[in-house]
Amino acid sequence: MNQLPLFSQSKSVRDFYQPDAEIILYQGDSNNFIKTIPDNSVSLIITSPPYNLGKDYEKKISLDTYLETQTKILREFSRILQDNGSICWQVGNFVQEGEVYPLDIFYYQLFKQMGFFLRNRIVWHFGHGLHTSKRFSGRYETILWLTKTDKYTFNLDPVRIPAKYPGKRHFKGKNIGKPSGNPLGKNPSDVWEFLTQEWDELLWDIPNVKSNHPEKTIHPCQYPIELVERCVLALTNEGDWVFDPFAGVGTSLIASIMHNRRVMGSEKEAEYVKIAQERIAAYCQGNLKIRPLGKPIHQPNGKEKVAQIPEEWHNNI
Repeated sequence: MNQLPLFSQSKSVRDFYQPDAEIILYQGDSNNFIKTIPDNSVSLIITSPPYNLGKDYEKKISLDTYLETQTKILREFSRILQDNGSICWQVGNFVQEGEVYPLDIFYYQLFKQMGFFLRNRIVWHFGHGLHTSKRFSGRYETILWLTKTDKYTFNLDPVRIPAKYPGKRHFKGKNIGKPSGNPLGKNPSDVWEFLTQEWDELLWDIPNVKSNHPEKTIHPCQYPIELVERCVLALTNEGDWVFDPFAGVGTSLIASIMHNRRVMGSEKEAEYVKIAQERIAAYCQGNLKIRPLGKPIHQPNGKEKVAQIPEEWHNNI
């Protein structure tokens, strides 16, 4: 079931920065848009940046050139971010001539040079992706969570997960005999596992957006709304500004709107902006297909045809 929208009618989506706006979606270069954002105004910068490293929808450039172009916008983050603000930077690996380059390592060095503090390197593990024959198939990406200062917003309670053993009690000390956990649940850790053992294993289970995902659009590297939701809930408060410099089809915008945050995004591809606008309108009207936060995933029982060993393989077992 889709979550109900927060609004009885569509919200106004502005196409340039205005201080009284609630939703802003700029079509164009993020380097141009970010210059219009006031100093110390943003609570969370969250995005999955384009890699520009040879995907079908990107012009292939070298890794060094790519990082140089990214540095330009990263330098603006310290200016627009509030002192209690955070950055969530979601990236994967770049593979060139069979060698893997983990982009989070390169980005960490850039952010560190600019004075940001790494709080967590979150591992997002998912169950589907491209298969490879000369190395193990890649099934994870990372989220770098960085802060501007040591005094940052962190709301753990909204993102707690159920404890596996809520009945555990202290066995010594002044609290002996009392419950040892938190009635609201457990800290979900820095490994968010997607498509396996969600709540039972104390991991966050969020599938990546593939062809059968309810949120799927034409974007080839779309990330799920609930991945952004957890960052928004933990690192911002209602009414705060969230900014996605590479907004794509509006996933970060929708996740922020769902939880009463003000949000702005920039995206250079006009087709993606159009889809983002349509998705925002659909959410406000209550008919956007969304995978609810924390929804358990289907577990095969072994009787499905696709779970059976093909007859052709029986002689090889």
